[in-house]
Amino acid sequence: PSEMAPAGLSLGATVLGLLAWASLAAGDRVYIHPFHLLVYSKSSCEQLEKTGAETPADPTFAPVPIQAKSSPVDEEALREALVQATEGLEAEDRLRAAKVGMLLNFMGFHMYKTLSATWSVAGGAVFSPVALFGTLTSFYLGASDPTARRLQAFLGVPGEDQGCTSRLDGHKVLSALQTIQGLLVTQGGAGSQARLLLSTVVGLFTAPGLRLKQRFVQDLAPFAVTLPRSLDLSSDPDLAAEKINRFMQAVTGWKMGTPLRGVSPDSTLLLNTYVHFQGKVKGFSLLPGLQEFRVDNTTSVSVPMLSGTGTFHYWSDDQNNLSVIRVPLSAHASLLLIQPHTFDLHKVEALTFQHNFLTWTKNLSPRAIRLTMPQLTLQGSYDLQDLLAQTKLPTLLGAEANLRKISDDDLRVGKVLNSVLFELKADEGEQPTESALQPAGPEALEVTLNSPFLLAVLERESAALTFLGRVANPISAA
Repeated sequence: PSEMAPAGLSLGATVLGLLAWASLAAGDRVYIHPFHLLVYSKSSCEQLEKTGAETPADPTFAPVPIQAKSSPVDEEALREALVQATEGLEAEDRLRAAKVGMLLNFMGFHMYKTLSATWSVAGGAVFSPVALFGTLTSFYLGASDPTARRLQAFLGVPGEDQGCTSRLDGHKVLSALQTIQGLLVTQGGAGSQARLLLSTVVGLFTAPGLRLKQRFVQDLAPFAVTLPRSLDLSSDPDLAAEKINRFMQAVTGWKMGTPLRGVSPDSTLLLNTYVHFQGKVKGFSLLPGLQEFRVDNTTSVSVPMLSGTGTFHYWSDDQNNLSVIRVPLSAHASLLLIQPHTFDLHKVEALTFQHNFLTWTKNLSPRAIRLTMPQLTLQGSYDLQDLLAQTKLPTLLGAEANLRKISDDDLRVGKVLNSVLFELKADEGEQPTESALQPAGPEALEVTLNSPFLLAVLERESAALTFLGRVANPISAA
């Protein structure tokens, strides 16, 4: 407990500071929990209290062996389900998504800083704050106190009096994440933007004989397709990792750059989150041949480049020697590109993913631009357990964690992998709309991303940064 309070408070402190105005403005009015859209309502608490004693034991099941025949993941069906989930959204749903967006942005900045210290200086990498927040919320849904209280604090939601109406409702959080992802891939009018794909799959890998609670697996549905499978995790950890990698590639078709390696032989559960994003920039075409990308002052590589001309939002910050450009990807999604005017990517990274990022987006103004940038395939993979250890929380999901809502059996969580495959390509199937792109002209500013840069994918309505990444070398996978 002593290690939890400072770390939990540090992640939530900035959020609470931003919300201080709410309590000041409330004056003598009835106090409303600053995260009232994410915690249990009074009526829900009364219902839980009424039915608590009558609730039967959760049904359990044993996952099928990993070698059992599995249907491939249908990414188009997943996309359609996300779009349908955004139909008929009410104002409260949108506010809840914005609240979760704020929380995952703060956590994303914090974890990106920790994670980027481990990345290759000369490579490229990508990270999904949505996947991270969803993975932690999934564990929260499977946790009982004191682990549930600790996870709630880590997610940035204070639990004041620990009463029911201060407790985080994980179902509301996963529903908000579904809203964010659905808005991201929703197109505007017919043919107004290129189609985006966003697929999230959770692999729940258990030791043979371990039984999972059905309700836990069902509760993850808004966040991801969940695939529970069993296999021997103890006798040959490397073989177990190889089987998991083969299984995930078979059911998804995704080629992750850094697959799971050695599994801890004493673990009985792995919860791994896999994300595939495919964006096509409407009206951009692939330039013939390969173009030069300068990795540093002495090194260049030849890479495929995309190019398109249109009215984009742009800002050049001469004080910090960088420029920012925003390119629309869908009705609600934007690609944000931050390029240093020098090769000092780390300096701009420190500025970008802390205080200045969202401020910079307010400085953007429309301008006719001819943009040239690399075609991208980025992979990123990390073990959440390592991140927790680096943030001084090594035992949060350790042997003492109370995860009885996942299983009544002896549960020992091993690696918790988050893997991302991020693809950005040209969309040459249709001509661009007049409002999106304009013919090239002498007044168009030439912007060429042919040296290291940072990127983010923003869902504009919730202001959620769904992906953060760096491109130091487009042909070097992380």
